[in-house]
Amino acid sequence: MALTVDTVVAMHQGDRKDQQDRVALFPHPTRPGMLLAVLADGMGGHSGGAMAAEQVLIKAKQNFEAYSPASESPEELLRTIIEEAHVVIKLTRFTSEQDPHSTACVLLMQPGKVHWAHCGDSRIYCFRDGALANRSGDHSLVAELVRTGQLSESEAEVYPHKNLLLSCLGAEREPRIDIGSSDGLRVGDAFLICSDGLWGHFSDEELAGSITRMPARQAARELIDQARVRARGTGDNISMAIVRLVDSV
Repeated sequence: MALTVDTVVAMHQGDRKDQQDRVALFPHPTRPGMLLAVLADGMGGHSGGAMAAEQVLIKAKQNFEAYSPASESPEELLRTIIEEAHVVIKLTRFTSEQDPHSTACVLLMQPGKVHWAHCGDSRIYCFRDGALANRSGDHSLVAELVRTGQLSESEAEVYPHKNLLLSCLGAEREPRIDIGSSDGLRVGDAFLICSDGLWGHFSDEELAGSITRMPARQAARELIDQARVRARGTGDNISMAIVRLVDSV
């Protein structure tokens, strides 16, 4: 069965003074059927976060355009994007007065398979048959406390340091990079990459329902509208990219 993709990129500044998220979808310039989704949530002062996030997108686009499956594996491509963006962000400290940092989510789609990598607490979701099939694990203190049984999910919701990251790009430590994949893609499979300004307001089930039951653009609009309502005037930057596999008509 021939497949095509239904995609959207969406952002909202929320209630912040600046938009420090960045997100993009890049088709490969010479290889049909290849798509790279990239998202970065920047941190670090008035312009430092935006600058860091922008570097993630720049490096992702450069490396993807030079990507050749014959000489580089998908995992190598994704890891190199994050590692090289980390180095560039660290170097910007010497040319600015900022202390820039960023999360990174990178998802590579090729015919029949998808690979992804991430660092930080921006998330990658994979949905199948209307339900969550996979979700990246946050590199944050609160997520680690939940994983080790020191906090319950409900306690994590009100934990006072829930935004403290254990790994990100631009820090002194090398970034922790988690990599995943899925093959045998079929109609109905859907993927979401998003910043915590979005996922912090929804359960996995709510995200699965919205993204698998409606077109990508409509889902993004409804999710942003609902996140703004739930934020009650204190909302963070919101960014997302949705990729849905649909019948090729």
